[in-house]
Amino acid sequence: MSFTYERTINYYETDRMGVVHHSNYIRFLEEARCHYLKEVGMPFNEFEKKGITIPVLEVKCKYKQHVTFADTILIKVFVKEFNGVRLTIGYEVKDKNTGVDIIIAETKHCFTTKDLKPINLKKHCAEFSDKFNNI
Repeated sequence: MSFTYERTINYYETDRMGVVHHSNYIRFLEEARCHYLKEVGMPFNEFEKKGITIPVLEVKCKYKQHVTFADTILIKVFVKEFNGVRLTIGYEVKDKNTGVDIIIAETKHCFTTKDLKPINLKKHCAEFSDKFNNI
């Protein structure tokens, strides 16, 4: 299952050239990922209540086009891979008005306890593991 998150660019997210600074796209991906998990019934705060964190291990991002203040982007979020220990989320970011690809990205994650000890989600929280396996 994929989810599309819509976001309008704020002025403060642009740089001196008037375009979104490249580092802000990582924030946009996180916003979209949080909304996606909520949409599929696994909000971040529920992970935290269960003592689970989902740290980012890697970010890959291919910048294809830029956007500027007041542009609206659509961020399609989807699970690329899940094995109980690791999770890869894919992102396709497009300009809402033109449909042009802005970035193609992925983030890789693992699951840990609050003290950052790696866990297998299937063993630690079968309910959420099953949800990942069914999306």
